[in-house]
Amino acid sequence: MGEATNPKRRAAERAVELVEDGMLLGLGTGSTAAWAVARLGERVRDEALRVRCVPTSRRTEEQARSLGIPLVTFADVRRLDLTIDGADEIGPGLALIKGGGGALLREKLVAAASRRMVVVADSSKLVGRLGRFPLPVEVVPFAWEVTARRVAEVTGCAPAPRRETGELYLTDNGNHVLDCPCGEIADPAALERELKLLPGVVESGLFVNLARLAFVAGGDGVEVINR
Repeated sequence: MGEATNPKRRAAERAVELVEDGMLLGLGTGSTAAWAVARLGERVRDEALRVRCVPTSRRTEEQARSLGIPLVTFADVRRLDLTIDGADEIGPGLALIKGGGGALLREKLVAAASRRMVVVADSSKLVGRLGRFPLPVEVVPFAWEVTARRVAEVTGCAPAPRRETGELYLTDNGNHVLDCPCGEIADPAALERELKLLPGVVESGLFVNLARLAFVAGGDGVEVINR
């Protein structure tokens, strides 16, 4: 597939059209979000677009810096105008599963600090009910085995600790990730609340009532979905 017909790229570039001069932006993490960062870098270079951005991961930070995109932290800003990010699944009401790339905590913090969160994805990410993609749950390293048992009781599945090169995966925040093959999630908002109450759980990959708009690219173009 050529770059021009890449659905992830088409969805991401549509979202970047929303960016206006002077905006404070959140930059997501993942393969689709990377296309958005790339297009934003082009606009900063070619249009002298003035933006300041908060990245959601070290990987995104490195990409943005390489493209000359100005970065700030929440020590500098309190509220963001717009965040553009991808998703592993998009369900009804723009409820999402995120965290396949391991940046779920920072992604949720940035989304929650934004006036508007826009999701970019290809049509394979649309589902009738969340849960086909294993739900990531970020947990503190201490007693993670105990936390995993608590998560199993709540989700009704056997969480798998994520590994990288044979070792337990570490997020940018120094935590571990449990990937939970929940199957269909009947009530994402309720499950999100239950998981957040568990000692040892830092954050879940359920994003409910955060996304306002989605650009979803398929063979027939880019579909715009509003919540």
